[in-house]
Amino acid sequence: MLQKIILLSGFSGITVFIGGLLAYYFNHHVKESPVKYEITQTMMSFGAGIILSALSLVLIPKGMEELKLLPMAISFVAGAVIFLFIDLYLKTKVGQTATLLAMLLDFVPESIVLGAVIVIDPNMAILLAIFIGLQNLPESFNAFRDLVQCGFTVKKTLVIFFFLSFFGIVSALTGYFLLSDYPNLTAHLMIFASGGILYLLIEDIIPESNLGKSYFSSLGATFGFLAGIIGDRIM
Repeated sequence: MLQKIILLSGFSGITVFIGGLLAYYFNHHVKESPVKYEITQTMMSFGAGIILSALSLVLIPKGMEELKLLPMAISFVAGAVIFLFIDLYLKTKVGQTATLLAMLLDFVPESIVLGAVIVIDPNMAILLAIFIGLQNLPESFNAFRDLVQCGFTVKKTLVIFFFLSFFGIVSALTGYFLLSDYPNLTAHLMIFASGGILYLLIEDIIPESNLGKSYFSSLGATFGFLAGIIGDRIM
């Protein structure tokens, strides 16, 4: 069982490093042109879509299965507000790192879920590993560019991505050994991360939704999404 967990989580994690390598090749070996800009923007949009699908199809539904309405809402709001302040702090210190933060926010809890469910439903664990691996590619591609623009060297960025690739294994083993018997705690983690991911998605990753420095407009959109969740739960 441990071998299977390491194999699946290792596959889903290595795509973080692969995405960084692809971004390095693309940024340094493809000439500047309108086509290059369009491809980069498309990768950003594609990554945003996958992050949103992670919220809609994995993190939030699984969390809602375990939590009552009020605890779920509290965890969601806490995630959005806390990552608002984290985002503000990072922008004053190292610039634009929201893509990397969003990647970790869904990569880590999903990997924890992977480790927790592998005993119950191995087939679901395999599909989840594939899903995580696919979404890590565009996310790490975009995060590489963001970190380099913030002043990180290419070598340092690739080293960071290499070590981040192993976060999946550590998270999956954590889920297997510590959380498989605590579905309620795992659900809180997923909903908390969902609130933070959605805030970052609207504020920093989807350019059309970023209205200057209006952080509260992004929080408002996040709470609007929460209203939809509450409505679905009541129905």
